[in-house]
Amino acid sequence: MNARWLRLTALLSIPMLWLVVLYLGSIAVLLVSAFWSLDGFTGRVVQVYTLGNLQQLFVDPLYGTVALRTIGVALAVTVIDAVIAIPIALFMSKVAQPVARTALVVAVTTPLWASYLVKAYAWRVLLAPNGPVAWMTGGHSPGYGLAATIITLSFLWLPYMIIPVFAGFDRVPDSLFEASFDLGAGAWRTLRSVVLPLVFPAVAAGSIFTFSLTLGDYIAVGIVGGKTQLMANVIYGQLVTANDQPMAAALSLIPLAAIILYLLAMRRTGALENV
Repeated sequence: MNARWLRLTALLSIPMLWLVVLYLGSIAVLLVSAFWSLDGFTGRVVQVYTLGNLQQLFVDPLYGTVALRTIGVALAVTVIDAVIAIPIALFMSKVAQPVARTALVVAVTTPLWASYLVKAYAWRVLLAPNGPVAWMTGGHSPGYGLAATIITLSFLWLPYMIIPVFAGFDRVPDSLFEASFDLGAGAWRTLRSVVLPLVFPAVAAGSIFTFSLTLGDYIAVGIVGGKTQLMANVIYGQLVTANDQPMAAALSLIPLAAIILYLLAMRRTGALENV
């Protein structure tokens, strides 16, 4: 039995090993290529060690501005999604009847089946200067820019926040609510002092998705962002428009470092156990 189990484990580990090799290998190539340079005459990549690309990240103020803007947008999207997801997930898990709960779960997850581009372009139509939002608000519309980017990305990543938070609320025993009420605590005190500390790891787990997905998005920004540039757009421009692979690789280290630091911060909350 032990021999069969070992053979089965070894067989199942092959796809995982292949995935790890590809993932870590691609990151290793990214790190190495960030230290290469570009021949200004031929436009070819010169595989010679240099710190010029990394120095450019600190010398050019544009990259610092875009990096701070990108992290700010990622944090804003994460906070907005958390504020929206918490009451929805609480209602789904503790208030809604089983049939309504199933319908709400389907409603939350259905947008994930829709095309990413369709959803992004739908928000472009909604947020247009003369679009439906402007019509309903008497001509007040965010138009295309930073605000439109935050709104669109918050909508796109909201299901990734609701699902883990819903699972977190669902794991909280109903007896804790009853015990808190019996001890004289109101609904808000129970939610703030009893429930939210237990659900916070699930919120942090959802924030990992919203934060990382926002850092890497460049398509929605190009559709609704107007002149707004996030780090992924700058990387795309260096790789495709300027054909400067080493500089694109060096710029990619910024969101990579931001994600690693964010994961280390979330690790202390127990969020990684809820992903």
